[in-house]
Amino acid sequence: MSRLRSGTAKDLAHARQHVNAILLRHGIRYPQDTRWTKEHRLWLHRQHFDQQALQFTYEADVEQAELLTAQLARIDKQVTATAAACRYGPVIDALMCLRGIHITTAFGLAVEIGDWTRFTGSTIGSYLGMVPSEESSGQSRHQGPITKAGHTYARKLLIEAAWQHRRPYARPGERLLRQFELVAPATRIRALEGNHRLHRKWEHFDERHKMPVKANTAIARELAGWCWSLAAPLQQGERMNAA
Repeated sequence: MSRLRSGTAKDLAHARQHVNAILLRHGIRYPQDTRWTKEHRLWLHRQHFDQQALQFTYEADVEQAELLTAQLARIDKQVTATAAACRYGPVIDALMCLRGIHITTAFGLAVEIGDWTRFTGSTIGSYLGMVPSEESSGQSRHQGPITKAGHTYARKLLIEAAWQHRRPYARPGERLLRQFELVAPATRIRALEGNHRLHRKWEHFDERHKMPVKANTAIARELAGWCWSLAAPLQQGERMNAA
């Protein structure tokens, strides 16, 4: 189900790109900054092209985007219901205490990794293929890009979530405060530490003018460790396999 959602979200992004491409190719621009809102969708339906074939293609692309939007909403609803009733519920609640990790991301990480006790805070990065590659010869040692040799889908979820830690952060927002009420004090304290630590690290990278993509990969690697520190204690003594 988690990968179904990922594929649907990817298809939706492509469908929306097709709509935007047709409009831009003909010099039509939406006057507002925020797109794919209710107002934007109404605006899309008011656009008209003189060529019949072009109009048909445009309407088909808009319809496809709307159908995929509705399908994604249905999947999200089912993910929420499944997460609330499955054995990974406590882990999902704990992961959602970290910024950038909402129900679909937490659900995906929980079911893909399964048993977090198989790893440590340092080995979880290797499993996800998020550690630098290395080429050594004699006394020389050179580190290259991350290996990408691990779990592709879980790595993607973490990299997407890591970008959120670049945004300003002083205290938890309403969503996090509500989430904190669902977990034990130890989990709550650990998550607060992780949120502050990850944001400070992003600030440090920005001060050094580090390339954002590389910085985000480093943040995602550390985020994986914080996820492990929240999930593994909840599974101690209980063997769990990936679903």
